[in-house]
Amino acid sequence: MTEQRKGGLGRGLAALIPQGPPAGAPSTIRPAVAGNGAKAQQPIGEVAGAVYREIAVTAIRTNAKQPRQVFDQDAIDELSFSIKEFGLMQPIVVRELTADTFELVMGERRWRATQQAGLKTIPAIVRQTADDVMLRDALLENIHRVQLNPLEEASAYQQLLEEFGVTHEELADRIGRSRPVVTNTIRLLKLPLAVQRRVAAGVLSAGHARALLGLDDAGAQEDLAARIIAEGMSVRATEEAVTIAKNEKPAKPKQAPRKQLHAPGLQELAERLSDNFDTRVKVELGQRKGRIVVEFGSVDDLQRIIGMMSPETTIRTSE
Repeated sequence: MTEQRKGGLGRGLAALIPQGPPAGAPSTIRPAVAGNGAKAQQPIGEVAGAVYREIAVTAIRTNAKQPRQVFDQDAIDELSFSIKEFGLMQPIVVRELTADTFELVMGERRWRATQQAGLKTIPAIVRQTADDVMLRDALLENIHRVQLNPLEEASAYQQLLEEFGVTHEELADRIGRSRPVVTNTIRLLKLPLAVQRRVAAGVLSAGHARALLGLDDAGAQEDLAARIIAEGMSVRATEEAVTIAKNEKPAKPKQAPRKQLHAPGLQELAERLSDNFDTRVKVELGQRKGRIVVEFGSVDDLQRIIGMMSPETTIRTSE
């Protein structure tokens, strides 16, 4: 039996939607599906027609209008492993059909990976209204008020971009940040999973992570991340290390030795020529052409060999 994780790696959009009503306000009690399938009373707080809940994965059905029919199993396997280790960073979005059944709106890949990971429940944003603009605006309004780690923030931005049609400029304007800051924050999700874990754990800062994005190779990013931790490198030192690594010329690949063909009789011919000229002779045959190499020990030896090849040819040497 797979152990149910109590929390995920990050809160992301889930942190922006309260799970209960404001202090002093009357609670709205609705039946919530527990992990064992039983119903439990759970206070629900609404934000622009949405609530955050932990829902049993078996209580969710797929959207019949889902345009995507083929899912990359390798990507689901990787996400499933991450969910087992750290939980689900981005909640799915569902709509409520009955008190204990829901229909997927967004996040079928995450739902599939959660099932594969063997978890009983999944974090979900339950829409209570069809007004997407109200929900989007509420999330944009609240996102800068919540203390998210850099990866949680990046995930929340990315989910808003993908699922609610928010542009980088719109997102930046609504939360009071510049577009480059928003874009660079989202780019953190391109880092290797091992580096993302260190950022989420606070071992690497967002500044270190952004500097690592200057390297194109994932292996080089992981190596430098380990060096940052081991040596306590500052962000500035990391940026300099990235610049040095980018300016280093890659080692020239060694040229493969020329492939030689071994035709019958070549060795015998080389031995006969060696005997005739009384020196070592090599006969080589390549893909397009061949060559005969005759070795000599001195100028006199060369004249002797030339005289045997062509008696009328002489070699002039300077006195």
